[in-house]
Amino acid sequence: MQLVGKRIAFLVGPEFEDLEFWAVYMRLIEEGAEVTVVGLKAGEVYRSKSGGLTATAEVAAADVGPDAFDAVVIPGGWAPDKLRRYEAVTALVRGIYEQGKIVGMICHAGLVGISARIVAGHRATGSLGIKDDLINAGATWVDEPAFRDGNIVWGRVVPDIPAFNRELVKALTA
Repeated sequence: MQLVGKRIAFLVGPEFEDLEFWAVYMRLIEEGAEVTVVGLKAGEVYRSKSGGLTATAEVAAADVGPDAFDAVVIPGGWAPDKLRRYEAVTALVRGIYEQGKIVGMICHAGLVGISARIVAGHRATGSLGIKDDLINAGATWVDEPAFRDGNIVWGRVVPDIPAFNRELVKALTA
């Protein structure tokens, strides 16, 4: 258990990607991390993009700050496009980033990073659907499964979850 003592904010919102949430969440728990599910409202239940799974926010983004966590992880799906509209979410992500802590983003999660203004100057990946958005925000597009650039860990899409998980755990133990 490599992540005992690590406190990780795990964002959730409407229509999150099932596997990018649950497979990554469970991997962090498996490694001993204390994972807190952060949404727009504490106790709110969010349905996944496929409609098959749900996840419940333990706390609201407006009620926590970057000092409470060692990292933040943002799964994809349609949730990032919704979450990026809330200052509490982007402030939390930006604050964690500015403190030099790890920000993990997979698939469409880069949309939150764009709105948090943390992607410029970084190599980035994700769903092809956000490639132009990342480039327009000042990132350099890289078509690789997963990698770390500075304190951001990037993952491309669902089939790349194992590579993303490896990079994320490695970054959190460095």
